[in-house]
Parts: sequence; structure tokens; C-alpha cells
Amino acid sequence: MENVGKRGKECDMADYNLSRLNFLIVDDNKHMRALVKSILHALGVKSILEAGDGADAFKELRHFPADLIICDWSMSPLDGLDFVRMVRTGTDSPNPFVPIIMLTGHTEMHRVMEARDSGVHEFLAKPISAKGIYSRIRAIIESPRPFIRAGLYFGPDRRRKENPNYNGPERRKTNKGEVEGSVNSISDKLKEPSADAKAADDGGGGDGGETPELSQDEINALLNG
Repeated sequence: MENVGKRGKECDMADYNLSRLNFLIVDDNKHMRALVKSILHALGVKSILEAGDGADAFKELRHFPADLIICDWSMSPLDGLDFVRMVRTGTDSPNPFVPIIMLTGHTEMHRVMEARDSGVHEFLAKPISAKGIYSRIRAIIESPRPFIRAGLYFGPDRRRKENPNYNGPERRKTNKGEVEGSVNSISDKLKEPSADAKAADDGGGGDGGETPELSQDEINALLNG
């Protein structure tokens, strides 16, 4: 992918201009929604819509052209996983290809893998920070993955790293029939960064959730394996 709007290596966070992107925040905790919204504003995002649960978020997608969704796992009545599955595989889904970042304070290995297998792009452990959110957004921008359909699964390719030596039963052949699409619309909407582009620091806080059982680095290692 073309390196769109990225500065030199001296910056930890590339100054992508996110002002043209539409973000949908899905969380039943209004304080967490406010925190995520304030972080996105600090990163230069201007178009943000909030939803209190997965059902409301799915309705909002019908008229809000979200470029990226930041969704909490634990919600009622429709939780984050069910919402992701509706977006990915629902017959009436407005945008099955939209990138999704899942937030949660529960980071046991089986939960990370369950989120991956539901069709999320990125997984971010609480307590959240500006740096953490930006790193997940940047990963989506810089490493777009093709969408695949494999059995009951539909979503971004779960193999982030190709292993040429793997010849197991789940190895997929490369063919056009398995590639349903790719996430590239975000990079198409980005502009070159301006001189006063904002870069948020590693601030922010949590919502009082449990201490994660896995660190974010360990989660990334699981997803990237």
C-alpha cells in the first residue's frame, strides 16, 4: 500500500489527517464514549457518531457512512460480538467491509481469538489511551487486508503473516473466489498531513474494568501469529 501522508521515522505516531473520516463509537457506557470521542477529536477527527448498543449502531449504519467503528465488547441487549457478526454477515448489513476495532477489559486468550473469529480488524485492551487507539487506526490504514469467506466466517483475512512452510488442512489456495474485497477506502480519503497536524499523547484512562490478563503486546502477538 502506498505510504499516504506519513512523516519521518522520528515520530511514534504518523500524522495522518483523519479529518475526512467518519467514526462510529459503540458503547453503552456514556463516560467511555466521551473518552473515546475526546481522543478522536484530539487526533483531528471531526465526524463522530455515537450509539449506546449494537442494535442502535446497526440502525445508524443505514444512514451514517462510517469509515471505521470503535466498538465495546460488553453491551446490552446486543453485545459487541453479535454486532460485529451482524455487520459482517447480516443480509441487510449496510457495510460488511467497514473496519472494526474492539475494546474490552477482558483479554483472556480465548476472548482475543473469539473477537478475531467474529471479524474484527483490531483488538484494544482497556485502559485505553490516545496512543493505543491511534496505533490501531494506523494498523488498519497501513496494513489493509483482503476480505475472505471461509466456511461460516466472513471478514478480514485472519492470517496477517503468510507462512510459506505451512501445509496444514486449513491452508487456503490463492484464488479470486476467496477474496471478497479489501479495505482501502480509508487511505483513499486521507490527505497529506498539514504542518499543524495534531498528535495526541499517551494519555487517557480506563473505565474501571478488570486488569487485562494479557498485555496489548501479547494480544498483538496472538493476532499476528
